Amino acid sequence: MDAEDFSSPIFVKRAAYIVQEIANLSDAIDFLNDWPEEQKDFAHQIALRACYDAYEGQKPISAAEQAFLDFAKSAAILEDPISAMQWMAACTRLRA
Repeated sequence: MDAEDFSSPIFVKRAAYIVQEIANLSDAIDFLNDWPEEQKDFAHQIALRACYDAYEGQKPISAAEQAFLDFAKSAAILEDPISAMQWMAACTRLRA
């Protein structure tokens, strides 16, 4: 396990039929930086700051993980991990 890894992946809706796995600080920071400007709110700011602080060693990874999770819930993009993993596995089988 990398020092930047979250305790467990967080799955979020990126678009109508696209689910993205956020497994570590880098994933979270990239996702938050790509978030549409007009949708950046207070929860987004808190999550991004927490991720950067954790990346710089000023906060624990768990604080950044929780802030990202709170952001995903407030933005209504959080996906159920079991459903997301089943969906991803089915897509992998279809490509094989």
